Amino acid sequence: MIFETVIGRSQEDLKKYGLYGAGYIGRYLVIGEYEWQLSSKIYFDFIKSHVVLICGKRGSGKSYCSGTILEEFCNLPEEIREKSAFIVFDPMGIYWSMKYPNEQQKDLLKQWNLEPKGFDVLLAVPKGLEKVYREAGLPIDFTISIPVNYFSAEDWILTFEWDRFDKKSIALEKIISEVSKKEKYDINDIIETIRKDNEIENEIKNVLISYFKAVEAWGIFEKEGTKIEEIVKPGKIVIIDVSRVKNDAIRNMIASWIARNTYYLRLLARKEEELAKMGYEQKFKFPIVWLVFEEAQNFAPRDKKTLALDPILTIAKQGREPGVNLICITQMPNKLHQDLLSQTDIVIAFRLTSSEDLKALRLVMQTYVEEELENYFNKLPRIPGAAIVLDDNIERIFAIVVRPRISWHAGGTATVI
Repeated sequence: MIFETVIGRSQEDLKKYGLYGAGYIGRYLVIGEYEWQLSSKIYFDFIKSHVVLICGKRGSGKSYCSGTILEEFCNLPEEIREKSAFIVFDPMGIYWSMKYPNEQQKDLLKQWNLEPKGFDVLLAVPKGLEKVYREAGLPIDFTISIPVNYFSAEDWILTFEWDRFDKKSIALEKIISEVSKKEKYDINDIIETIRKDNEIENEIKNVLISYFKAVEAWGIFEKEGTKIEEIVKPGKIVIIDVSRVKNDAIRNMIASWIARNTYYLRLLARKEEELAKMGYEQKFKFPIVWLVFEEAQNFAPRDKKTLALDPILTIAKQGREPGVNLICITQMPNKLHQDLLSQTDIVIAFRLTSSEDLKALRLVMQTYVEEELENYFNKLPRIPGAAIVLDDNIERIFAIVVRPRISWHAGGTATVI
């Protein structure tokens, strides 16, 4: 009989799969009136599709917890792991350290019967910034670039934060329509098309040229660009480090491009998988994908439109069937888009004190949560890794302590000594 709990796995699936395809991320936290103790193991489900929210105050353990989930993916049996892939959008530059063992907490790991271990995660950075990353000593595995023709005029207008009916926006639509007659083009082609246009006012042309020259300096756009199949690798975790990218608009362009294409390719693969079950040859394969967004409020904010918002919301609402999962990490759940919160089926919440953040979490609370959420947080002992789990799959809320990281965690608080 299975006594352990698998977060995200219904009782029916627990009977069917047991602990197969699940990763060990911590232990039950039993809270008494005057003391607490750790109980049975807690696992995380990697078989079914999920929308996961990991939240908590700064330094409470959010990124540490997500790193633990990533480690457990690496520890899965190969026959499961090779059917899935993780893509981590890392604006903080902290996940590359998973390549190295956690020697700094060796004694703590012994208490949990664990050993330090590094993992074969892949670090990808924007191509134009490769030199900057290498000079910082980061262990880069490959670079990525985006094909310019992927983005529509509407996408550029949103990125530049222009009004849709502004003269600049109308002129840009004309330019993109013209340059798109070519099958492939680069930023320089857009600039030359602007220069040659005789109908756009010179003042507007100068503005457009200056913006696209700035885009060219970002170093992430090319005529060909990287193929999504080169980024999404079966059985692998690929970390897209955008910590040295200067602004959120560029990060959102990268995230939008990957999320949209990943969702589309999974739709195609899902159809082929069903045909294969019917006995037909499977002509196209693409792994189930987990998209992890650190600082998720910058990709899917509540109060404004970003280029990544629509594809993220599409995945949150419709990703279950094709097999595209989300893990969103934030210290400000109240800043996340309401539609994203409403689709969440798993919440791992570290200590929160803001009334607005607690109010946001109530959006994902169901009728099985009898007490006020504040009471659950008030009962949490102030120990590392303590969190509340709301799991819609088993309709329960309970406390856990996340296990220590096996790999090195680069996201700790900076200190003077």
